[in-house]
Amino acid sequence: MSYSAYDRQRFVREDPVQKRADRDDFARDRARVLHSAGWRRLASKTQVLQPDNDFIRNRLTHSLEVAQIGREFGEVIGCNADVVDTACLAHDLGHPPFGHNGEAALNALCGHIGGFEGNAQTFRILTRLEAKRSRNNGGSVGLNLTRASLDAASKYPWFRGENRSYPGKFGCYEDDAEIFGWVRATAPTERFQQRCVEAQVMDWADDVAYSVHDVEDGITFGLIDLRALRSAPEQELLADLARRTYAPQLETAQLAGAFAQLVATGVIPDRLRPGRQGVAALKDMTSRLIGRFVAAAEQATRDKYGDGPLTRYSADVVIPADVLAECVMLKAVAAHFVMRTEARRLLQEEQRRIVETLFSIYQEHPDRLDPMLAEDYSAAPDDAAALRVVVDQIASLTDHRARALAESWS
Repeated sequence: MSYSAYDRQRFVREDPVQKRADRDDFARDRARVLHSAGWRRLASKTQVLQPDNDFIRNRLTHSLEVAQIGREFGEVIGCNADVVDTACLAHDLGHPPFGHNGEAALNALCGHIGGFEGNAQTFRILTRLEAKRSRNNGGSVGLNLTRASLDAASKYPWFRGENRSYPGKFGCYEDDAEIFGWVRATAPTERFQQRCVEAQVMDWADDVAYSVHDVEDGITFGLIDLRALRSAPEQELLADLARRTYAPQLETAQLAGAFAQLVATGVIPDRLRPGRQGVAALKDMTSRLIGRFVAAAEQATRDKYGDGPLTRYSADVVIPADVLAECVMLKAVAAHFVMRTEARRLLQEEQRRIVETLFSIYQEHPDRLDPMLAEDYSAAPDDAAALRVVVDQIASLTDHRARALAESWS
């Protein structure tokens, strides 16, 4: 299949002699993400539950699962599988320690210099912080991925405050505007915030993966009451949470009805059975839900755009409303039973204190920054740029290292 629609250009031109002839540009992008330090650190960063045993998913295993879902979905609708794979593998690189809780804590601390957003930090890592290629003046361009791969990894392709439909979400800091402008140069000017179809595939694969897998993990560890999911009052409570938190465009009754229908299919077990039989039932649930959500999006997208390859800005992923409702209801299940408990609230308070402690210490002792970031700090042209380096440092830490440093320095 021809992928002439894809832009293989890199921000910094590379010596073709150094390229391996048996790799194409997009497979090389994927390899660069997999071999990056930021990718390895995801193994010790929180997904939802604390990664303190051998079963719980972490950010790295989650990203692998997103990539598997996204690659197959993208390939079926005619995207370049390596471009989608790269975007899926990279999509969570910018998450700081302690997941979205750490993200919120950092954003509160640095709002006066542009805030913190995990997706904007991902872009910064890919285009600046990772060490792979530099410009002639010595400035880093990170992994120097192709324009197509960087665009596919941009879930929110706009600056802070530019999109009222996604308050608080953005994909680039003003500091990184030059290369962001280069990445988005081929986007339709009449719809400059439109995401390419590969980014939409990545986004749906992410939604599917964490909505299903977070519920699986919660059931496995006895945090989700399967009997309560069959209660009409509980379904209404979950529907209200889903509408307020994830899908304000959907009605509460629509959400509750969709979930009731999903439960009625029998895809979600009525109880957690002991031993191998119980594990198998949960794995069957996971497979069936993923298949259900992806197949529905594939069919709806094909119904609208036909059978040809769908690449870049030639199409949008279509998610049927009932399937979206089922997906966000699963998110609400995880939020209600796992993320909004009293024990979780106390843990999150401790995590925010750790982030705040490190924020103060690194400002007082910039000599404690990691070597590459210490170079950035020394070269910072002003206080705001120096503080952004401190944020880069904290965002790079794993959960374990953040906790250990805060304890040893306090």
